[in-house]
Amino acid sequence: MQIPNQAFAFQTQGTPVQCVEYGNGHINRTLLVTTDTGNRYILQRINKYVFQEPVKVVANGKAVTDFLREKTGNPNSALHFLPAKTGVYCYMDPEGEYWRMYDFVEAFCLEAPESLADFYESAVAFGTFQHLLSDYPVSTLYEIIPNFHNTVDRFRQLKEAICADQAGRKASAEPEIAYALAQEEIGGTLQRMLEAGQLPLRVTHNDTKLNNVLLDAETRKSLCVIDLDTVMPGLSAFDFGDSIRFGAATTKEDDPDPANMKLDLARFEAYTRGFLTAATALTDKEVQVLPYGALIMTLEVGIRFLADYLNGDVYFRTAYPEHNLVRSRTQLALVADMLSKWEQMNEIVAQVAKEVR
Repeated sequence: MQIPNQAFAFQTQGTPVQCVEYGNGHINRTLLVTTDTGNRYILQRINKYVFQEPVKVVANGKAVTDFLREKTGNPNSALHFLPAKTGVYCYMDPEGEYWRMYDFVEAFCLEAPESLADFYESAVAFGTFQHLLSDYPVSTLYEIIPNFHNTVDRFRQLKEAICADQAGRKASAEPEIAYALAQEEIGGTLQRMLEAGQLPLRVTHNDTKLNNVLLDAETRKSLCVIDLDTVMPGLSAFDFGDSIRFGAATTKEDDPDPANMKLDLARFEAYTRGFLTAATALTDKEVQVLPYGALIMTLEVGIRFLADYLNGDVYFRTAYPEHNLVRSRTQLALVADMLSKWEQMNEIVAQVAKEVR
C-alpha cells in the first residue's frame, strides 16, 4: 500500500519505505511501518468518534509507560511512544485526524489461549501492570471515556437505545433485551460498592483482552501490555473480569451459536492464580469481588453490543448487519453460564487467594 504522509511526521530511525495494515482491532486504524534502516513502528489513527479527546488518550498512555519504565528500569516493560517532528506525541494531520506512533515490539499476541500457561502469563502481565501502578497518582489521569465501566449508566444507554430503536431492529432482539434487563440489579453491584467507598480507584487498563499482551516468541513469557487507549481510573475487578470474559470463554465472541459459549473453569483458575500472584497490592475486598468483575464485565460488553446493534452499529466495527446482535448473544450466554457456576468461581478465588497471598 502507499505510505501515508502521517508516517513521515514522526521521529523515526530512517525513512519509511513500507506500510501495511496490521492487527484486527475494532476501534483504531493500525499500520505497520518499516523504514530503510529496518526499524519497524506501529502507526495508529485514533478513532475520534470513540475517543473525542485524542490528545488526552496519548497523554495518559505516555505518562503511564514512562512511569513503568522508570520504576522497573526495563525498557521493554512498556510501550515506547515516538514524538512527532514537532516534538509532541500526538500528531494532527491536515484533515484533523490524530495519529500516534510507537516502537514495534518483536513479540506475538494470542486471540485465544493455546495453553493454561499462556493464559497464566497474560494474568501475570495484567497483574504486574496493576501492581507496578498501585502507587501511581491516579487522580492525575484523564477520564478518557466518562462512565466507561459504569454499568448502571450502560443500562441507561441500553434503555435509551431500546426506546429510540433508531435502526428499526428492536423486534429482532426481543429475547436479548429481556434477558439483559433482567440482570440490571446484579449488573450495578460494583458501581454501588465504588460509590459507597468500599473499593478503591486504581490505574486500570480497561481493555484486558488476551490479545493486548505481548508474549516473547521464544519463552512465551509476558513482555508488556499494549493498547493503552482506555488507561484511566477504574476498578481492579474490571481489569480481571474483562480478561476472563475474553480468555476463559470456550468460543469466540461472535460465534453464531451461543450454545458453544461457556466459562472454562480451568482457565478461570489459571488466570486467577497468575493475577493474584502478581497483583499483591489488592485489598481483601478487591480480591473477594473478582468473580463479580468477570460477570459484570461480560454483561456490560453484552449490553454494549446490544445497544450498538439497536443504534445501527455506530461504535463497533461489524462485518455483517447482525454482527453486533450475534456478539451480544454470546456474551449473554456467557453471563448465564457464569451464574450457573457462581459458587465454583467464588470458591476458586478464595482458595487461590489463600495459597498465594
